[in-house]
Parts: sequence; C-alpha cells; structure tokens
Amino acid sequence: MGLALEMASKASGQTGINPVVGCVVVKDGRIIGIGTHLKRGTGHAEVHALQMAGEEAEGATVYVTLEPCSHFGKTPPCSERIIAAKASRVVVASTDPNPQVSGSGIARLREEGIDVTVGVLEQRSQQMNEKFNKYITTKLPFVTLKTASTLDGKIASRTGDSRWVTGTEAREQVHTLRHQHEAIMVGIGTVLADDPLLNTRADVPAIDPVRIIVDSSLQLPLSARVVTDRSIRTIVLTSGRAATDKRLALEAAGVEVVACGTGEKVDLIEAMQKLGELEISSILLEGGGQLNGAMLEAGLIDKIILYYAAKIIGGNEAPGTFTFAGIEKMADAIQLDRVNVEMAGEDICVSGYPVYNN
Repeated sequence: MGLALEMASKASGQTGINPVVGCVVVKDGRIIGIGTHLKRGTGHAEVHALQMAGEEAEGATVYVTLEPCSHFGKTPPCSERIIAAKASRVVVASTDPNPQVSGSGIARLREEGIDVTVGVLEQRSQQMNEKFNKYITTKLPFVTLKTASTLDGKIASRTGDSRWVTGTEAREQVHTLRHQHEAIMVGIGTVLADDPLLNTRADVPAIDPVRIIVDSSLQLPLSARVVTDRSIRTIVLTSGRAATDKRLALEAAGVEVVACGTGEKVDLIEAMQKLGELEISSILLEGGGQLNGAMLEAGLIDKIILYYAAKIIGGNEAPGTFTFAGIEKMADAIQLDRVNVEMAGEDICVSGYPVYNN
C-alpha cells in the first residue's frame, strides 16, 4: 500500500477533478502489476495494474489507495474489472466519498466472494486526496493559501518591493504547489503591481494552472500578460456593477469574465460556487493582504501554507499577510489544526488547517 500511495502522489495535479489513485497487484510474494490514474477520462489505476498482471491476476491480491468505482463514468467500473480478473483479495486504503460510489464498490466485490480489507494507511490516502474529497462532496474548490513573509509578517517592504522575500528552494516548492492545484488565484493589485504570468516556471516540470483574478471594477489592462498570453485559461471574477464595455473587451481578448454578486465588490462565496460549477476543484490562493483577509473572514480557506524568511523589515505601511478588521479577543482567534513545521532551504514553512469558530 505504501508503494501504491507513493505512485499515486506522483500524479498530483494531473487528474483534474478526479482523485489520485495508485494500485499494486501482488501474487505469491511478487509484484505482478502496478498502475496509477494519470489523467481524467483515461484508465484508472486498477485497470493499468491488472493489464500488466494479465492472467496472473487470478487469485492475486489487489492493493488500491481508493475504493474501486462501481459506476459508469468516463470509464467502466473498476470493481467489475477486478471481478473479471478473478482476484481473490482487495486491500483498500480509504472508501470513496463520491456519492456515486461511497461503499458500493466494496459491497460489489464482497457480493462476488472477494475478501476486502479497508483502512490500511487510510489517513495518508485521505490527506493525499483532500482536494478531491471536498470537491466531490460539496462541489466547492479546495482552497490552499500560500504566502511568503518576513518574520514580522510583511509580504513586501513599505515601497512595495517583494523580490525576493524567500529563497530559491521555497520558490521552487511554490511552483510545484501551482502544478498540484487546478487554479491559481490573485487579486487585481498583484497583477497591477507585478504583471505576472501566473504560470509554473520552465525549469520545474509541471502543468500550468488556470489563472483566476479577483477584479471587482475590471481594472485589468488589456496589455497585461495574463491577457495577452492565451496559452493558459484566464478567468476574471468581477462584481455585478462592472463596466459592460470593459467586460466585452476582455472577453474578446479570450478572458472569461464571471460576475459574482450584485454589489460593488466580488461576492467571494458566490465566486467559489461558480468556480465549482466550472469544475475548478482546487485553488492556490496567492493573494495580497486584502484578498487573503477577505477569504479568511469568509471561511473559504481550507489549508494555509506560510513561508517565513529569517528577515525583519518593519514599516507601518508595509503590507502584511492578512488585512481585515481583525478578531477582538485572542480566545476567538482562528487556530491552525494539524500544524506541520519544516525547513525550505533557509526559510521556515508552517502549514495547517484553519479551524473556524462559526
């Protein structure tokens, strides 16, 4: 199962709204088949592994990181493929939260007399598919906030200079994070200040995420690189009061413009719902303090990854990681659960899951 999980993790970021899944087929102490789900619409991990095993799969044990599917989607059900291969035992890391499966794949295997064990390395499997698990049950994207700051919480100096807060290794990790998410989201302030491409770096093998820009009044210049570069899908979230002529100009340039709410600012809750409808299953939020603060206040951030450089720059006007009204009492602070701390070169990486009070 450890091998199956390791193989599955290598496909993180490639499967769209599908989960990452690995499978290993074992017989008489030998590995006779391995497989990974590589892309939505293509064969699942069990299919690849059983094809490799061939006729030897009869009487074998199938180790799979997620419950075999039992329904016809873009591909036939894997539970039926295992039954046809005449495997004698299936070991599953975790059940599939997809309402179309949710235990029915395991039940189908047991109906055919196959011995099924569930829960082996379950926690690792669930964490690996945390983005899929949220999206498939809520139709809302899993949002990971990533930010880099100095020890005193500044994401740029008082003059706006932010190159570079952290070192090379931390920045490389960020490009891997971009690859592992369906989309990257920033505010219009970031685009106006830096004119970024919002892609993955050329020397980090990866898939470019969809670009999402939060721009309530459609300030996005038609000359911005996120507009002129059409190699990556770009979505602009705006308010219902944004100028129609600018919207039409952006759409003519190939940008998707999505109005969220009827007020002067983007309704972020509605925005997440609409992005879910567009099959954006996960978002890496790389916003400035205002967007980060608004998303946190709305309870829309699922995971936080903070990179801290061993630097102090001060400055009352220097922007911070989160800008919002703030919490009045320390007892009501948003806490991080399952906190992990590790080094990223010379920088410190703190990650965890925010626990909201309401």
